[in-house]
Amino acid sequence: MPLDYDAALTHQIIGLAMKVHSGTGPGLLESVYERCLCHELANAGLPFARQVDLPLIYKGVRLDCGYRADIIVGNDVLLEIKALEAILPVHEAQLLTYLRFSTCRVGLLLNFNVIALKQGIRRRVLSSNDPGRYQ
Repeated sequence: MPLDYDAALTHQIIGLAMKVHSGTGPGLLESVYERCLCHELANAGLPFARQVDLPLIYKGVRLDCGYRADIIVGNDVLLEIKALEAILPVHEAQLLTYLRFSTCRVGLLLNFNVIALKQGIRRRVLSSNDPGRYQ
């Protein structure tokens, strides 16, 4: 996937997330933001899947551990939705781990519980030769 495609898609997704945030504001549940963002993704004609199972491949064995990506857009960008007081390093680590479980290279951590959504966005790119890549 070309880098400019990643940037254009994440830019579009961030714009839709900002639309949701300006329409709702902070203070709601993660599930509300997830549903609203899915509504915006559908209206924009972007293919996406919600609550996608992320199996863990451990020592060659597939383990269904119950991990789920909140949203995957176009099989390319993994979205982790949060409604937290603050993004901590463990939340960013979670995003990277979910990227490793998935086939996506790009992840967006979107924390909607902020005054300006710009403060709650983290974008991470996982290289294809990442030594921690699980699949």
